[in-house]
Amino acid sequence: MTRKVTEVTELKNDCRPANPWQRVTAALHTWRTRRHEHAPPADDTGSPAPEPVPGANTLWRMRTTVKDEPGSLAALCTALAEHRVDILSLQTHPLAEGTVDEFLLRAPGELPASGITTAVRTAGGTDTWIERADAHDLVDAPTRILGLAARTALDAAELPLALRQLLGRCTIRSQPARAGSGRASEGVPVEGALDDTVMRLRAPEGGVITVERPYLPFTPTEFARARALVELDARLGPRVPHGRDVLTLAEGSDITVRRADTRDLEAARAMHERCSDRTLRLRYHGPVGDADRYLNHLLSPRFGRTLAVQTASGRLVGLGHLLWDGDETEVALIVEDAWQRRGVGGELLARLVAMAAEGGCRSVYAVTQASNTGMVAAMRGLGLPLDYQVEEGTLVITARLGETVSTSAGEVGSTSAP
Repeated sequence: MTRKVTEVTELKNDCRPANPWQRVTAALHTWRTRRHEHAPPADDTGSPAPEPVPGANTLWRMRTTVKDEPGSLAALCTALAEHRVDILSLQTHPLAEGTVDEFLLRAPGELPASGITTAVRTAGGTDTWIERADAHDLVDAPTRILGLAARTALDAAELPLALRQLLGRCTIRSQPARAGSGRASEGVPVEGALDDTVMRLRAPEGGVITVERPYLPFTPTEFARARALVELDARLGPRVPHGRDVLTLAEGSDITVRRADTRDLEAARAMHERCSDRTLRLRYHGPVGDADRYLNHLLSPRFGRTLAVQTASGRLVGLGHLLWDGDETEVALIVEDAWQRRGVGGELLARLVAMAAEGGCRSVYAVTQASNTGMVAAMRGLGLPLDYQVEEGTLVITARLGETVSTSAGEVGSTSAP
């Protein structure tokens, strides 16, 4: 359950949340605020460098602004060479005044980020930003952008992830069009809007996609790339991979796990009507009224990925959601009462986590209650490091993903699925 689903207005600081929906929203807001209460260091927005190893090299991504005049880039390259820093790749982003140069650097392991930025500043670079890079950054920009376009073409749910990988560390939020209007929020032109560290783009379904990067202004080049990716998504229309797996549960029943979207709304509503009040409360943390208010959002590929579980007769009995929540990723499950305690939830969760890892997510979190022993057990069953946070009676479990994340079954609905 994300803050976007609850549609609860922001509370005053001196007011106590009045109902379960508001309490869980306030608790999640507190948890997220505590996780992000920090500002970037002055000259290094990446993680602290490990202890240097003699003879080893370090990869860095660096961006700096130089004057648009002959010799400015040469002076910068000379300054880096004097510190034995090798330039592996260079992209230029022209501005109205000056040019933003983006480098991939290989530097001696004993040279700190501050040493690089000092050299750049001395050579005339301004607004310098640097962070650690890894082997994935060695792929050249055109190849990486083509790969992101291919992933987006296969699966509409890939758009937020593709934008995040295209633009680096950023927060992406989707705002639906106003009910009944079919139009995006007022003030956003068709071609989108760029304002320093925030860009807003018309979503294909009529809403608005907002991308924010607090510490690093977007360049017109980045804005054009993002806009082209969104336009590609709009031209291709709704699409979901059709891969599916048929599995046999321990007690002998066969189930089918597949990707789902808003076309499954009727079946999802029918499943919710068969669920007990307790199951619905554990999933949505409070009274559940009109299911259409949140199911259409949860099933939309614009906000994440959904897996559905069907019986041999075709009845939908479980849903698992992987939701893009700004710069976080949430997992959520609901299984019909008659199919609980049979391994359905664990199967869904393992697949969702594998999909998150494939998409480059570093962690996933689940918002639940301590009394929801099934969800707690499923998270523990992942075999991943877990963090627990309790706020206002709400339990937030965060799983840190690593390279060993895997599932014994196939990756239903991945971009490689038929």
